Amino acid sequence: MNKDTCYTDYANLFSHLPSAVAVVDGGSSYPEINGTVRFYEVPRGVVVVADVCGLPKHEGECEKPIFAFHIHEGSSCTGDESDEFANTKGHYNPNTCEHPYHAGDMAPLFGADGVAFLAFLTDRFTVDEIIGKTVVIHEHPDDFMTQPSGNSGKKIACGTIGYVRRR
Repeated sequence: MNKDTCYTDYANLFSHLPSAVAVVDGGSSYPEINGTVRFYEVPRGVVVVADVCGLPKHEGECEKPIFAFHIHEGSSCTGDESDEFANTKGHYNPNTCEHPYHAGDMAPLFGADGVAFLAFLTDRFTVDEIIGKTVVIHEHPDDFMTQPSGNSGKKIACGTIGYVRRR
């Protein structure tokens, strides 16, 4: 029997520069949010690593915050009075799939006293495909059902994805 090996040296991966990065900043309602999202191209896809601080905190044991986290098709973290990140547009969805099968649908961020760290592997996009697009953090968790965006609420932070310059 021929088995695929699932082992990849992810620990070593993080000692290298990522292929792309987005610097995330909060909007006017959440100016304390800041962080980075790194994208590492690997043989089976892209490893996404998010490190975010300043997220809203909630009181109570059963109200630990969860934030929807998506790649949007727009190229700018700008907007208007009704949505300061309106120019991020909708979820990145080049194959016109139903939610939650958009290429830009990602795992949620779990807040821990205002901080979140997330690392996962995806084959829904390549780094080249997402350059210039935006990463968005939403106020609520994604329910992974409601069309078109999972009922994830207001956009509270954003960053534009760009290549990492090699020296």
